[in-house]
Amino acid sequence: MIAIAVDDEVLMLGALAAALEASPDITEVAKFSDCEAALAFVRNNPIDAAFLDINMRGMGGLALAESIIAARPDCKIVFCTGYEEYAIPAFKLHASGYLMKPISVEDVQGEIDNIKGILNKTKLLTVKCFGNFEVYAKNETLVFKRLKTKELFAFLVDRNGAGMTAKQICAVLFPDDTDDTKNSAYLRQLVMDLKNTLKSVGAEAVLCHETPCYRVDTNLIKCDYFTHLENGKPEFHGEYMTQYSWAEDTCARLQFKK
Repeated sequence: MIAIAVDDEVLMLGALAAALEASPDITEVAKFSDCEAALAFVRNNPIDAAFLDINMRGMGGLALAESIIAARPDCKIVFCTGYEEYAIPAFKLHASGYLMKPISVEDVQGEIDNIKGILNKTKLLTVKCFGNFEVYAKNETLVFKRLKTKELFAFLVDRNGAGMTAKQICAVLFPDDTDDTKNSAYLRQLVMDLKNTLKSVGAEAVLCHETPCYRVDTNLIKCDYFTHLENGKPEFHGEYMTQYSWAEDTCARLQFKK
């Protein structure tokens, strides 16, 4: 889980960041004493949780939270403050948690556990990348009408939540075809087919289109590849999306990391 810590008081920021780094569930912590710098980071990097002081100089924690939610709707917000009167406006923003200062490692881990519970309850798909690529919804294999639609989804999963433009996707899915107009039109058909396929199992939220990029919401997918990147489990045994030649690069990187 990737988190940011934002507080304009240096000592408080250090304590908050240290508490986050002490959690075995947090893989990366970015800390900021400036709201605008934090927002710039969020807009350019995927994050899972934001731990924010409320009473800060500049835009302040509440406005920052609104901007973070606009940029990353799936990011969980936890407010940290010494002022109880902020509780009501904080919860109006549907914050995942509210911590009173001074903050302890145990309190922070409690909020992280709560976030994990929220995320675990909202997994819409199970995806297997090691071996052949397969997708499951409600314990049933998800059937794709077109093999290329399944390959499109596989490529977005391989990108691990990173946004990909139509041109980048076409270069991978149609490597031997230079007709950009035809490829773009075909990709639009595949995207629509993918949307309909996901919608049929109540998982349409998995596919995100943030112009000009497409990506998957990794928070909504239970995936062996994602889990392996986070904690090395399950172990990788040399086979990854074996039906797709473009997946060989990722396979090589996983093999190299062993």
